[in-house]
Amino acid sequence: MAASMWFYVQRILVPYQIADATVHGRPRGILSDLYPRWVGARELLVNHRDPYSAEVTREIQIGYYGRLLDPNRPNDPIDEQRFAYPVFVVFLLAPAVLIPFALVKVISAWGFAFLTVLSIFWWLRALHWKPRCLVIVIFVVLTIGNFGIVFGIKLQQLSLLVGGLIAASAALLAGGHLLIAGVVLALATIKPQLVVPVAGWLLLWALSDWKQRQRFVWGFMLTEALLIGAGEFVLPGWIGRFVDGVVAYRRYTGGGSPLDSLITRTAGPLFAIALVLATVAVGWRLRRVPSSSPAFPLLLAFVLAVTTVIVPMVAPYNHLLLLPAVLLIVRAWKDLWASSLACHVVCALASAAILWPWVASIGLSVVSLVVSPAVAQRAWTMPLWTSLAIPITILAVLAFQLSAILRDDPERKTMMPAANQPRT
Repeated sequence: MAASMWFYVQRILVPYQIADATVHGRPRGILSDLYPRWVGARELLVNHRDPYSAEVTREIQIGYYGRLLDPNRPNDPIDEQRFAYPVFVVFLLAPAVLIPFALVKVISAWGFAFLTVLSIFWWLRALHWKPRCLVIVIFVVLTIGNFGIVFGIKLQQLSLLVGGLIAASAALLAGGHLLIAGVVLALATIKPQLVVPVAGWLLLWALSDWKQRQRFVWGFMLTEALLIGAGEFVLPGWIGRFVDGVVAYRRYTGGGSPLDSLITRTAGPLFAIALVLATVAVGWRLRRVPSSSPAFPLLLAFVLAVTTVIVPMVAPYNHLLLLPAVLLIVRAWKDLWASSLACHVVCALASAAILWPWVASIGLSVVSLVVSPAVAQRAWTMPLWTSLAIPITILAVLAFQLSAILRDDPERKTMMPAANQPRT
């Protein structure tokens, strides 16, 4: 399954994109999502130039696409590749600004892959789960062979770094290292749209037992203040430039969420608001649970799943945030499957959505060996058919688990086993 996904990306998806770009005259350069951030960091720290400026944006476009985008060419990409990140991302990239980007690209790809593997172990620690070695190996292989992760590694997408930092923070919370957990989570705010929901929940959780949990708040807030202040030191007034960059990004990319794509841009925001309000209500009710409680990692996974559904971007690499949810579902699978008919149906839909990309990649890989590459490339979209359904169905399964916790029904608590409960 994992091998077929890498084969699909390398031998079917990428060749299709190259051929399609050639036919339509689309530019192809470095095409690394890390490149605009690396150029911005280099220009700010080495050459003392504003990474949000139009001049730096033009330099980024030339490297990323191979030439400047031309608004008179209808087939040119719409993404201007601006430096649309908080300026303090340059501090994380500072060690790489003097290294040629060709080497940075290789190091970051392997580094993100390694960090993704570490995320599995960190989430297992956060869930207080010690499965058999074979189960862990399967998790590792299928995670690295998941389309979203393969896509993120190929693009050197910083979402994989953010996902790893969130996992590390969760593991530190489970181990009682609240101060360091807050520091690590603050570093993840280089992509605030992915971190604000989970940070909001964890700050509420910490404030609900200030005496025992205040170290998390201090770690997060002081680190965040340091990052913002240091950013202001190296680039005064950066917040306004960052906001302008985000507004421009939303304008030229559309900025729709998975919900918008599924149920239209009119109904999508309404459902997103309802989902956020429901999450806030559940979070308020469970705000006092200790980190050792089964409800704590479940709600944490639920918040991250909600984030993937409402974030204003349809990006498969954000599916790394669904990793704790998948682990929880696998752990409680027998109890979920034996539950109500509605839960049974939702579990079946989630399984089908998750498995389909591998089924399709296996089929396309086999077909590509017996037919011409052009024929296989015509079906390049097949593994992506369930991309929007994956976070929605996983969120639905988590809702069943969460409702069982909230109802406090002893017969259904097995759907979220306690930390010290023996597992087979």
